[in-house]
Amino acid sequence: MAPEIDELIVADAPDAWVALGFEVDGDTCAVGDVRIRFAGVDAGRGLVGWSLRDIERTELDGLPTTRSNRQPANERSAHPNGVTALDHVVAITPALERTVAALRGAGLDLRRIREEPTPAGAPRQAFFRLGSGILEVVQEPPEAIERGGGNERPAFFWGLVFAAPDLEATVAGLGDRVSDVRAAVQPGRRIATLRRSAGLSLPVALISPAER
Repeated sequence: MAPEIDELIVADAPDAWVALGFEVDGDTCAVGDVRIRFAGVDAGRGLVGWSLRDIERTELDGLPTTRSNRQPANERSAHPNGVTALDHVVAITPALERTVAALRGAGLDLRRIREEPTPAGAPRQAFFRLGSGILEVVQEPPEAIERGGGNERPAFFWGLVFAAPDLEATVAGLGDRVSDVRAAVQPGRRIATLRRSAGLSLPVALISPAER
């Protein structure tokens, strides 16, 4: 069995996500078959950890990881904002080969390495399949590595991307808390990003589903 995401732990209050049209039960929100647990603002900032099923080891080059034996969340239909699934989790590393080796050693399924820069300047990205979602590991640009103190630093979580089949309707409902829709890096897909005024502690984007 290949590893799958069970739960993402985010250092936000649930109310911040409810205000954006996510349906939350207590401190947990199910997006597709993935749980998101809101640990509150005192837990840190952003995505502070995750749990994976069928992981061989939990040392993932600095990504805070625990092992889970739970069944997937009961997959729900769209949230009130139109979001239906977690598309991918984004992590950043100053040393892509080192992080890829650690992830593969834990049993993660490497699908490909993209050797093309992103619009933000990341020179390379590695993609791992984790059940219904993807982990995208982004290589830091050289200038960011230098500012950060070198490439000995561990990998770290950065943000989340959710699938919204009717992206224009989702964006219209969020008003000025989200950017305009634009072409995504993935051919044929479109994307929009939540602004700081959305009140979340991590970058979040909304993307049209991949064409089958």
